[in-house]
Amino acid sequence: MKMRFLGIGLLAILFIATSCGDYNKIVKSTDYDFKYKKAVEYYEDGEYVRSATLFRELVNIYRGTSRADKIYYYYAKSMIGQKDYLMASHYFKSLVKEFPTSEYVEESQFMIGYCSYLISPKPRLDQQVTQEAIDALQLYINLYPYNDRVEEANRLIDELVDKLVYKSYLSAKLYYDFEQYKAAVIALGNSLEAYPDSRYREELKYMLLKSKYLLATNSVSDKQDERYTSALDEYFSFVDEYPESKYKKEVDKFYERASEVLNYQEEEDLNIN
Repeated sequence: MKMRFLGIGLLAILFIATSCGDYNKIVKSTDYDFKYKKAVEYYEDGEYVRSATLFRELVNIYRGTSRADKIYYYYAKSMIGQKDYLMASHYFKSLVKEFPTSEYVEESQFMIGYCSYLISPKPRLDQQVTQEAIDALQLYINLYPYNDRVEEANRLIDELVDKLVYKSYLSAKLYYDFEQYKAAVIALGNSLEAYPDSRYREELKYMLLKSKYLLATNSVSDKQDERYTSALDEYFSFVDEYPESKYKKEVDKFYERASEVLNYQEEEDLNIN
């Protein structure tokens, strides 16, 4: 039994050695048609490192020929096979730019957005790549509105937009959590303006109201009037939109306190006059 396994192992080593030897001969070959054929075979067999190595050389060899766009395409796909989505995106973009009439342009346009989707970072990080993915996928939809992949592109865009919405929510909430209410008022307002249909809308409006109220409370007397008035305006907007909110009891207290302060200051102003 041991001899049998030893024999199988030796055969496997011999096969690998032979395979590596054959591959090295292909790499060194100057028969570029043969090299191209083997690169396609490696790609179809899922050997993306080998196919990419060959296609990388062939990009320059076949530049300006009728086969150039296909080599760009296979090289980009080989990069995807290696999960190098940044390089893949680069070559898909190059294909679209340099070969606008290529049969691969339509798929390449989708893949530009898809590659950016795959490398889109977590919500707490910078979302520039996420926006690039949305823009590329939307361009694909605009260019090919009846393609079978439009539904998938829309689904990916929805997912990416949700990430931007969450990022906006987290960024605004950070000022609120650190009790930087002046900055929180601006950030929360911007988030609501940018994404009015946000799933976090009720919480954002609550934090905005509370930030305005606490900003007024902690203000010098000269600024309290204006800031409490702004808080009251925010209160009416909130209860009008969310009359049954879980925050209703708390925000009613904001209203009562702000109204008391404003009424007291109004009476005081009358007495002075």
